[in-house]
Amino acid sequence: MARRRFAHVCGLAPRHRRAIGRLMARGWESKAIEAQQEAAADSRGGGSRLSPGEAERRMKHSTLLLARTRALADLQLACVPAHRAMLEQAIADLDRRIAALA
Repeated sequence: MARRRFAHVCGLAPRHRRAIGRLMARGWESKAIEAQQEAAADSRGGGSRLSPGEAERRMKHSTLLLARTRALADLQLACVPAHRAMLEQAIADLDRRIAALA
């Protein structure tokens, strides 16, 4: 009964409701399959897990690289000399911090 009301409100013909139902079911199935594949990959890759310290170091490294990329993009657009100098100093500091992590 609720489906009829929904179809009436949306103005969908019965054949379109069936098609939408099939699409939704396929989408749900693909998500379930994706979850199963991820679980299988996790169970296979049990020996290659990172230690908490290494995971934190990699996260810091990627964060610093992202900040450097952003500062470099800002530097390319900066017009005011003081702003450019500040960004150059920030990039130099980020380079030192990245080198210290490596």
